[in-house]
Amino acid sequence: MSVEFKHVSYVYSPNSPLEKKGLDNVNFELKDSNFTAIIGHTGSGKSTLMQHFNDLFKPSEGEIKIAGYTITPATTNKHLKNLRRHVSLVFQFPESQLFENTVIDDIAFGPKNFGYSEKEAYSLAEKWLKKVGLPEEIASRSPFELSGGQMRRVAIAGVMAYEPDILCLDEPAAGLDPHARKQMMQLFKEYQKAGHTVILVTHNMDDVANYADDVLVMERGELIKHASPKIVFSDNEWLKEHQVLKPTATEFASKLSNYRFEDEPLTLDELVNEIKKNVKG
Repeated sequence: MSVEFKHVSYVYSPNSPLEKKGLDNVNFELKDSNFTAIIGHTGSGKSTLMQHFNDLFKPSEGEIKIAGYTITPATTNKHLKNLRRHVSLVFQFPESQLFENTVIDDIAFGPKNFGYSEKEAYSLAEKWLKKVGLPEEIASRSPFELSGGQMRRVAIAGVMAYEPDILCLDEPAAGLDPHARKQMMQLFKEYQKAGHTVILVTHNMDDVANYADDVLVMERGELIKHASPKIVFSDNEWLKEHQVLKPTATEFASKLSNYRFEDEPLTLDELVNEIKKNVKG
């Protein structure tokens, strides 16, 4: 399902002393089944933008088309639940939203809430318990007895269990160790490859390089660039001007003065391949 923003602006606390513009005339279209990363400094509007995808925030101006719905400042909440069945949002530190007595009940809550039968909901819960890398034996345990990383996986499984068409992720791997981070990011990439749209807010440029098809760069509430990772990270002067970091592999390659690269590598695999080409001559 494609996503389109047309002249979308959002104002916090309008007509008050605390009025502040969160988004300013944002325009873009995302293709179906794409993996899109949203990057920018703290306060750039990334999370504000993310919360417009499933109508947590309504635009102050403009129009959003998503999952067959059109959202404007005048849109009511009449079909809100149906929209959120198709467009789901994983907040930062989603483990804080766990509340059921057992792990399996927490994961099954989402499917049950969106109309799946009891049998279907628990079947999906068991499926996604495995997909997020958790053992079956913890299903009957309280989620609050688990480690922080395990709780994160339970919370993410609870959102993915009803298999939304568009999965929005706000720093889902924040605080995870490198191995767990890679596992979760690969899970999201597999979800996209299965035909879903994935939208990721992140500060990690390696995740952008490794997983994203395209990138939205936010700055002070404005969308300042929408392009592929290769294009975004290829303009050194633009990156310096907007203080956007490079992926680790790209930064490392720039320091190898004795090597000549046909294409600037974005990932570690690309870096290794380019070094091999140089060694072979």
